[in-house]
Amino acid sequence: MFRWIASVVSLLILATAGAGYLYIEHLNGNIRSGGRSGGDSGVEKAAPDASGHTPLNILLIGADGRNSKENLALGGAKDTVGDKPRGDVQMLLHVSADRRSAAVVSIPRDTRVDIPACRDDETGEEYPPTNRIITESLQRGGPGCTLTTWEKLTGVYVDHWMMVDFAGVVRMADAVGGVPVCVKQGVWDRPTPQVPGGSGLKLRKGETYVKGEQALQWLRTRHAFFNDQGRARAQHMYMNAMLRQLKAQNAFTDTGRITDLAEAGTKAIKVSEELGTVSKLFDLAMELKDVPTNRITMTTLPTVEDPQNRAHLLPVKDSAQRIWRMLREDVPFDANGGPAAKPKPTAAPKETGPAAAAPSSLAVTVVNGTGAEGRYAVKGRAGGIAEVLRGKGFTRADASRATEPAAETVLAYPTSSGAQGRADALSVAKAIGLPAGAVRAAGDVDGLRLTVGADWREGDAFPRQEDPKAGDLPPDAENSNGAKADCMDVYKPYQYDW
Repeated sequence: MFRWIASVVSLLILATAGAGYLYIEHLNGNIRSGGRSGGDSGVEKAAPDASGHTPLNILLIGADGRNSKENLALGGAKDTVGDKPRGDVQMLLHVSADRRSAAVVSIPRDTRVDIPACRDDETGEEYPPTNRIITESLQRGGPGCTLTTWEKLTGVYVDHWMMVDFAGVVRMADAVGGVPVCVKQGVWDRPTPQVPGGSGLKLRKGETYVKGEQALQWLRTRHAFFNDQGRARAQHMYMNAMLRQLKAQNAFTDTGRITDLAEAGTKAIKVSEELGTVSKLFDLAMELKDVPTNRITMTTLPTVEDPQNRAHLLPVKDSAQRIWRMLREDVPFDANGGPAAKPKPTAAPKETGPAAAAPSSLAVTVVNGTGAEGRYAVKGRAGGIAEVLRGKGFTRADASRATEPAAETVLAYPTSSGAQGRADALSVAKAIGLPAGAVRAAGDVDGLRLTVGADWREGDAFPRQEDPKAGDLPPDAENSNGAKADCMDVYKPYQYDW
């Protein structure tokens, strides 16, 4: 997916190399765009650091659409012709506020998550919230809905999305001249008597430069690399190799290749509307160009088998929460940066704006959400926390009879209440030790609504969490470094001797 960002950098060089106005306008005409968000997640952009900078988060989506002859020829199964595309590949690129490090997090496509209510900005069609595998979010409102799903899941504000389809992958791979990948055993990802399908990838042991359809096969291979997590690792390897190759070859000094990359890049991608011109992509390139390769860390969300469907996955709760918190607090995934990589103070930035209303004037509805993560709800939990709030002066706090299972505790306030609603919600959060990151705007609440999640099953105050440290990823989160070459193991049924 980073090759899309590489194509953006090519546009930067092209624009500064004397390309004419008409050609830039031609490239602008290639770019397709859509709305940034498909719904209301309630997640707000991080406050600026001491230098006035904020982290940059970009959602990268690989779509599996088969609605053109070109894509159908590359996509394998034909029984989904005419369906809306699914989000086959989903990765969040997080660039630190100081632009000295970056992290990429993948979520396997068959991971079951809460998909919020979304609206398709192209058709106007509206979709209710559901609990389905994350690949289906793209079918329920387009890439904007996938972005909103990520925001709801992670609590991380996502600035932009970029999407490419099967045919776009092939065009980009051809434009860059191939990417080196490696397997420890010869591989042929083909149908077997036990498992149908397969990408068709066929490579000798060792390193091979892949491009065109073969590059796509590498990125789609799942069975030969054991599972979805293995496929994500292979995709990370491809991205790392692409970055190393472009930097080593200084590819963007070759005018012919620049033009090829600019044409291929602008035709291959669809972007959120605020990135819909060469000028905007130029600005994005400036934000990304100086991140050192050895400060780019890629990981995959740890998952376990879904007990409701063995073909699906569920996030590992504690590991996921640590990863999402590191992103929210801009803590580097690596520890390679010396002093610059040390975690920043995690105290919430001082809020500006209106003062909170008097506690006694604020109505707070408390909902028991402790029955998430496959556990029984804690009986009377909402009533207990409502009583705690009343003891702290929020005399209008009351427990709801409804139960709404939630992995994490969230305090929602009405989107329509704006800054005043947020100030009021923060005063409630402070009273019970809830971090500011758990305070969210929501369009479906009438007042302050505290959902006590599975992460707060006991105690009168929200449990204090240990501050994350640079490089302190969960032990079950495999990760790779952008500066290091790697080689994939091949699952034995798909090993092939040449």
